[in-house]
Amino acid sequence: MRGLTGAGPDRVRTTSQAVITAGAVLAAIALFVAACGTGGTGTRDEGPAHASAVAGALVSPTPSAARGYKRVDAAALIKRDPAVSVTVKRELKPCDGGDYPVNLSYGDLTHGSVNDLLVNVTTCSDGVGIAAYVYRDVSGTYKNVFGAEEAPIYGEIDGTNLTVTKQVYDTDDTMSNPSRETVITYSWKAGRFTEANRHDNYYSKTGGDETSADN
Repeated sequence: MRGLTGAGPDRVRTTSQAVITAGAVLAAIALFVAACGTGGTGTRDEGPAHASAVAGALVSPTPSAARGYKRVDAAALIKRDPAVSVTVKRELKPCDGGDYPVNLSYGDLTHGSVNDLLVNVTTCSDGVGIAAYVYRDVSGTYKNVFGAEEAPIYGEIDGTNLTVTKQVYDTDDTMSNPSRETVITYSWKAGRFTEANRHDNYYSKTGGDETSADN
């Protein structure tokens, strides 16, 4: 079975790293199919958040003290954000142990004086990404400047760029075996994120390695 893998430049993707249970993917996709017409405490700041994190540790970028950063409650930030869909807010509940399935990373994505926040919302059991958001400090308040809620999905900080990985299913694909993943790179220009690059990683139907192709 294949699952959502990371998009970082130093990460080698293999089929074995991309294992996601069919039930978890089905639940994530069903959640957001239902949300198509829809517009805390105890966050897990640097815990696993998608399939590659299950296979190996996923480390969030270390905040730059020189640029400054504010540690925040990511779950509370999501719940009070009017740009987040009602479905995400409704389904964002603590997992076993009391932690919310939220992964928070700090980094310089928008070139402000304070580190930006990248927040991934995931499933509790398998860490399947169901939504990704970027928040920028504007006059002391974090403002949502990017959001994607098409599960399975996961966002990562790549230097000063944002990369978003989405799984793509053809009509004959099972939930556990997507045909490919699309990796989109965004850069911050003129006050917004602009798509800089997009490529697809195609999964082998015979269980071999992936192949890549630029769009």
